[in-house]
Amino acid sequence: MPKTWRSFLTAALATALGACASGGPNLTPGQSTAAEVEKSMGRPAEKITTAAGESVWFYPTAPNGISTRAARMRADGTLIAVEERLTPEYWSKIVPGRTTAKEARELLGPPGGVTVSRMTKGDQWTYKVMAENRFNYLTLTLSADNSAVTKMEIILDPIYSGGAGA
Repeated sequence: MPKTWRSFLTAALATALGACASGGPNLTPGQSTAAEVEKSMGRPAEKITTAAGESVWFYPTAPNGISTRAARMRADGTLIAVEERLTPEYWSKIVPGRTTAKEARELLGPPGGVTVSRMTKGDQWTYKVMAENRFNYLTLTLSADNSAVTKMEIILDPIYSGGAGA
């Protein structure tokens, strides 16, 4: 892919994510209700309740898209914030050998792909992400019982990042 095309895509993505940062045109953290979030953002792909009692609703852009927004809500259903989760800010919190699968899922949301690792016999979750203005795959390998993250890798996507010579 030519560098000008990649630059255009990167700029378009940044603009789209910036527009989504508020969650929707009519959502106000601290005031909007769960019903208003669903009306504005649609039905979430997944809902998780954290140990702290918050609900997190995940909105991936597509199966294995590069954007997943998370609407965080208090136990009473009031919106706390809408956040982009497939960013270094969130995936850097995952520490192989210490982070549980549940904690990783609370941070990143549903993966774009799930396969079985030949090494651990546990699941392997794949997310498509942007890092250093390139498309990459973030892969989390889980333990055999799928309880913990054992390995995390970021792998360059050669198809959409211009290959080795770009």
